[in-house]
Formats: sequence, C-alpha cells, structure tokens
Amino acid sequence: MSDAITVALITAAATIIAVVIQNRVTQAKVSAELEKHQAVTDTKLDELTREVREHNNFARRMPVVEEQIKVVNHRLADLERKVET
Repeated sequence: MSDAITVALITAAATIIAVVIQNRVTQAKVSAELEKHQAVTDTKLDELTREVREHNNFARRMPVVEEQIKVVNHRLADLERKVET
C-alpha cells in the first residue's frame, strides 16, 4: 500500500473515532439537561395539583357558607322585626 492510502485510512479512522466520542458526549449532555427539565416540570405539576386540590376544597365549602349566610340574614331580619314591634 502506498503511504497516501495509509495516511488516508488512519485519518478516516481517527475522524470516525472523534465523531463517535463527540456524539456520546453530546448525548450525555442532552440527556442530563432533559432530566433537569423533567424534574422542574414534575415540581411545577405537583404544585399545580396542590393548588387545584385547594381550590376544589374551597369550591366544595362555598355553597355551605352561602347557605349559612342565608340563615344568618333571615335570623337578623327576624330580630329586626321583633325590635321594631
């Protein structure tokens, strides 16, 4: 084999090895970044879930409070009528 072919094969092999190593490093970085973003998304989702549950609890209690306010208003009206007479 001529020297030119040997140099070309060595250069090609070195280039392929460098590209494979670079791809693995890049893939590791992307994977780590993706995991970080997934952790942030999970945290935000947990917080949003907590807020929704809190709101739902409030929404369930609101009709009870409204009914109690109606009762109090009727009692006040009855007391005001008694005072007027």
